[in-house]
Amino acid sequence: MLPDFRNDKDAFAAFIQQHQSLVMNTALGIVQNMEDAEEITQDVFLEVYHQYPTFKGESSISTWLYRITSNKCIDLLRRKKSKKRFAFITGLFTADSNEPVTDAAHFVHPGVQAENKEKAAILFKAIEQLPEKQKTAYVLCEMEQLSYREIAEVMHLSVSSVEALLFRARQNLRKILENFYRNL
Repeated sequence: MLPDFRNDKDAFAAFIQQHQSLVMNTALGIVQNMEDAEEITQDVFLEVYHQYPTFKGESSISTWLYRITSNKCIDLLRRKKSKKRFAFITGLFTADSNEPVTDAAHFVHPGVQAENKEKAAILFKAIEQLPEKQKTAYVLCEMEQLSYREIAEVMHLSVSSVEALLFRARQNLRKILENFYRNL
């Protein structure tokens, strides 16, 4: 069980220190933007602080954190997608658009070794094109090394649904990467 964070600030600081890299790396893998991942990490720990009394211990703390993190990431991606649509539509009627363009080639993830950065950039750009649920399941499986059962808990799905999501994600990635390499 979690300690009462409101009455023990040191316990909360220790909790953050213990789990920060898990949350940050998961967020970074999904949103693929360092600033957004940092913001999500802060939001996750704020939610943990406020929601700790509701944690019943039915799942592990890490599963609970993965669930909160993936939900925050999906929310952010949805907001960004709607902003992009709105910016595109208003851009049709205005001369300039100040929407920032993100380049996956400049994306850096702590788990990527220097000699693999170019390949990783291509892979992360492909992952970015996956539908939200496929992307989340793929990141949790391949980057965070969660089991299908753990992913099912995090995403509130059945194990067979996770298997199907990962199968489709891998198929989609194969198609995206085949097209990329065919066009070189």
